[in-house]
Amino acid sequence: MSTEVVHPYITFREDIGGGSPIIVGTRTRVSNLVAYHKLGLSPEELAREFPHLTLSQIYDALSYYYEHREEIDREIDEDSEDSIKKSL
Repeated sequence: MSTEVVHPYITFREDIGGGSPIIVGTRTRVSNLVAYHKLGLSPEELAREFPHLTLSQIYDALSYYYEHREEIDREIDEDSEDSIKKSL
């Protein structure tokens, strides 16, 4: 039996981030936060880097990531590829 986890700070809007998961009330995509986290920033450091976010929002975004790792990793990879193409 699996339990569905509710993420109160995560939403989806087509007009922000093309429907990618974002933090409620912001334009911050979960994938952006996770990309910084993968560079070694702790949740507390992320709160300093993104002062408009609370630690609760950050922890919820990270929790969402760990439950949807493939989806978010793919989004990060696509963003990375787009950045490379734009710089060429």
